[in-house]
Amino acid sequence: MRILYIDIDSLRPDHLGCYGYHRNTSPNIDTLASSGARVRNLYASDSPCLPSRTAFFGGRFGAQSGVINHGGVCADLQPQGISRDFRSDAAQNSLASLLTRSGYWTASISPFPRRHSAYQMTYGFNETVDTGRGGMENADEIFAETQRWLLHRAKSDNWFLHVNMWDPHTPYDTPESFGNPFKNDPIDAWVTEEIIAKQRASYGPHSAHEVPHYDSKINPKVWPWGRGEITSLEDAKVHLDGYDCGVRYADEYVGRIVNMLDEAGVLDETAIIVAADHGENLGELNVWGDHQTADEFTNHIPGVIRWPGVTPSGVEVGGLHYHLDLASTIVDLAGPNGRELTAGAGWQGASMASALQSGAGGRDKLYLSQGAWSLQRTARWDNWILIHTINTGIKDFSEWMLFDLANDPHETKNLAQNHPEIVQSVGSEMTAEFARLSADCGIGDPFIQVQAEGGAYHARYLGNEWAPYIERLRATGRSHHADWLEANGNAPRPPSLAAY
Repeated sequence: MRILYIDIDSLRPDHLGCYGYHRNTSPNIDTLASSGARVRNLYASDSPCLPSRTAFFGGRFGAQSGVINHGGVCADLQPQGISRDFRSDAAQNSLASLLTRSGYWTASISPFPRRHSAYQMTYGFNETVDTGRGGMENADEIFAETQRWLLHRAKSDNWFLHVNMWDPHTPYDTPESFGNPFKNDPIDAWVTEEIIAKQRASYGPHSAHEVPHYDSKINPKVWPWGRGEITSLEDAKVHLDGYDCGVRYADEYVGRIVNMLDEAGVLDETAIIVAADHGENLGELNVWGDHQTADEFTNHIPGVIRWPGVTPSGVEVGGLHYHLDLASTIVDLAGPNGRELTAGAGWQGASMASALQSGAGGRDKLYLSQGAWSLQRTARWDNWILIHTINTGIKDFSEWMLFDLANDPHETKNLAQNHPEIVQSVGSEMTAEFARLSADCGIGDPFIQVQAEGGAYHARYLGNEWAPYIERLRATGRSHHADWLEANGNAPRPPSLAAY
């Protein structure tokens, strides 16, 4: 068997045609979905990039490994200590190591390990190719290396290839020559002038006032698609077109990779998986084009799986699943001893192999985490999502946010005040679950460590961005928010004051 895992950074499922999107962003991914399986509710256990990929390639939750942040103590795996043998457990029990033990030649084409010093992602790979631009690559640059690899090895048997694309990750930089296939397409109706006005009265990095980061300055050489502020529906459309062009550009090269496999005569003998490290907020919770929360849009990811002999054509997999479950599924299906390997490695994922055939299965409830832009822990079940904010990361959030995704799919109305019984019961379950997971971590609960460092790396209290941003709030007519932040730091806002 050959296994191709296409990992598209920041790809949210509801912007793909096979997940119901009204724009034609993903014809090639849609074709894979129609001839395989689509996992409807697949979630990164930990977000964003570094925590997510550490969890996926290591098989364990961030609360166990300690990797939940992009800087500070919790951006690294915690030392194993005296039990560390000649080789570490983390290296021996990585995804690539388990596949290697199943007889696979493993390779990864990605700039990610060097971008984040995330060398735990490379554990066990026979080959790693760094494309050299630290995540600023477009899909054509990733394809060039993928093409070279496939020309050399496609016809060989028993390989696993990880291909990491970066479109549509911000900054939106799809080549101008690609054009804009969506210039005449409307945006989602949930984005209204009223929503934009509410967001502009609020604050935060990547908010409607500060789309690029902590100000509204866009360097057109770096970020040719987009606007520095969202002041109108026209601005919102420019921003969303930029994201969707990135999706379509990545999809173009997914198609080229599939065509190469077909031309080599091995397409029907190759398992193809398309997923992501995390999704992207595109206005939800006043985050435009980034992944700063543990909500539906940062943690929900696509899962398109075409596995010959396993997935019926067009099956939709229901239930709730972690991306850890996807990793376990790959090892399970790769060889006869897959489940024994993941169990012996202490992995936390549960194989979806049977669900890929029947469409049934999954977990009753998921527990999600964000630790690089804010400190949030979340429960996701049925049509509900409950978000507990410990540290806002300079955002306009109350401590508890409860959303009914069936009736409010873009998280515009916080119902926590209306349902205190849900907050109490599910919140207690969530606290207990993270306490259980953190008991395996060498430093205890990693959220306590990150909070002691001033909060999440990208939005620390009194960090480098703090004072300039307070000054910007005052200069842009939002002095009352500056006053609040100076008095309270990144503490959650009272519900009567919070935007969410």
